[in-house]
Amino acid sequence: MTGNRPAHTPRKTAPHAGEEASPEASILRLLADYLRPHRTLLLLTIAFQIAQTLASLYIPTLNADLINNGVATGDTAYVMRHGGFMLGVTVLQLTATALAVYFGARAAMGLGRDLRADLFAQVQRFSAAEMDHFGAPSLITRTTNDVTQVVTLLVFGLTMFITAPITAVVGLSLALTLDVPMTGVLLGAIPFMAIAIYFIVISMVPASRVMQRRIDSINQVMREHITGIRVIRAFVRDDHEQDRFSEANAELTDAALRVGRVQAFFGATAMIFGNVTSIALVWFGAQFIADGSMQIGDLIAFISYAGLILGSVMMSMGVFMMTPRAKVAAGRIREVLDTAPSITDPENAVHELPGRGELDLKGVAFRYQGAEAAVLRGVDLIARPGETTAIIGSTGAGKTTLLNLIPRLFDVDEGAIRIDGVDVRDMDRALIARTVGLVPQRAYLFSGTIASNLRYGNPDADDKTLWRALETAQAADFVRAMSDGLDTVIGQGGTTVSGGQRQRLAIARTLVANPRIYLFDDSFSALDTATDAALRAALATEIADAAQVIVAQRISTIRDADRIVVLDAGRVVGTGTHDQLLETNPVYAEIVNSQLTLQEAL
Repeated sequence: MTGNRPAHTPRKTAPHAGEEASPEASILRLLADYLRPHRTLLLLTIAFQIAQTLASLYIPTLNADLINNGVATGDTAYVMRHGGFMLGVTVLQLTATALAVYFGARAAMGLGRDLRADLFAQVQRFSAAEMDHFGAPSLITRTTNDVTQVVTLLVFGLTMFITAPITAVVGLSLALTLDVPMTGVLLGAIPFMAIAIYFIVISMVPASRVMQRRIDSINQVMREHITGIRVIRAFVRDDHEQDRFSEANAELTDAALRVGRVQAFFGATAMIFGNVTSIALVWFGAQFIADGSMQIGDLIAFISYAGLILGSVMMSMGVFMMTPRAKVAAGRIREVLDTAPSITDPENAVHELPGRGELDLKGVAFRYQGAEAAVLRGVDLIARPGETTAIIGSTGAGKTTLLNLIPRLFDVDEGAIRIDGVDVRDMDRALIARTVGLVPQRAYLFSGTIASNLRYGNPDADDKTLWRALETAQAADFVRAMSDGLDTVIGQGGTTVSGGQRQRLAIARTLVANPRIYLFDDSFSALDTATDAALRAALATEIADAAQVIVAQRISTIRDADRIVVLDAGRVVGTGTHDQLLETNPVYAEIVNSQLTLQEAL
């Protein structure tokens, strides 16, 4: 039976992630998983890339033949005939290159789209615990910058991993047919360039990891600055915020410069080896032409092959320079995708409730991840349909935490929260959303119209329902006064309306959703006392059959509640009516005396 569920189910001590994998395993696994749906595009890219590479390798041979047998002998007909064929091969090469880039880009962009979609869907499944674990700035970076790093590597890597091996093997084979000693000179340079690539990779992985963390930090500073701009202006802390941003910006710049120095040093080293090799080849070739052992066309072909081979090595170096950041990015992406949400729908979840929405908390205890002490301990609370239950206590008493546990934003560590006798951990999350309506302490509105915000929890609500909710929330007058009424556009977070208006719109949004249980987390704090009283009177009529739980700081907001629960340091230290608690509970009496005169309190 659902109601007989054990009171305590151990909670994971941290968001669960899959086994930690190496950066190489992370990126290979990520690419394998996300390229599978795009394998047709991938195969087309590979086919056209092979055709382009082989055509590029064939052109120097054609050019040598053209010079040796046509230009050197003055055979115009041969030049025209072979030149036309060479032009056809060039057109084939260019066509294959264009198609390879087109299909490769489609595969890479499709991978990026799918990665972003899955990251967003995964974040949607996260509980508040996982959101706190990763942090909003880091999740934004992983969904944008980290995905871009992986996509960029794929775009260039598709070319390098196909072109470079073919160019190296076929190019060296063709170079050997032209001249063995000069091929030895060419081979002598490649190990030095490979060593430079190796040191680039091992040096850049830790530097890239630091750089991605620095990007997280600067995103966090920017996000806090933008969302907290009013507080910054109010306290004239512009200089302080500028210093914070400058520090984060300097750290990011330093990290980027470290990466750049590694790239510049080893890249320049490899280029020096390549240039020395080219000079040596020209010098040896000139000697061979002088003694008649090599034709000029063969020298030109050999230099072309050397350029293709060294160019593929340099191109590989460029891709290997991108690889460390992409490896780190892939690991960070995999960390999000492999993190199991700590709150999920149970098997055989309850989809309907038998009663009208009676809320019962028994022995509830909760501690935030990483905190030394529990926020709540042994909390009992009942909220019945048709009654108002108020919660009051000093700052830090655990009032907001308690309300956040009811819609299962977090799971309790001990005890149970039941609605109509059903543990919320046994309920389908959609059922919880239909049953419990939470108006949070900081009301948040989305960018869009007033109507779209009000319909957020009930997309099918008609305008009549919206206006009724606005009337109850004491918001109808100011909405009517707006030029576009319900169609008025408000900014992200509700920045284009006042704090009181934002709170009332948030209350109206919850009324439109029409849940059985209403949770008001200090949702009247920005209202004047007259509006507060009018709103509570309207709620008493409009949602008379629902259970109301109100967290408030003002005694005037809760004094008429059917039941007042006093929280102190995470424990319930008193339950009763206003008059009962005023006489028997010193904690409540102290709160009352701090706000009202004795005559007002009575």
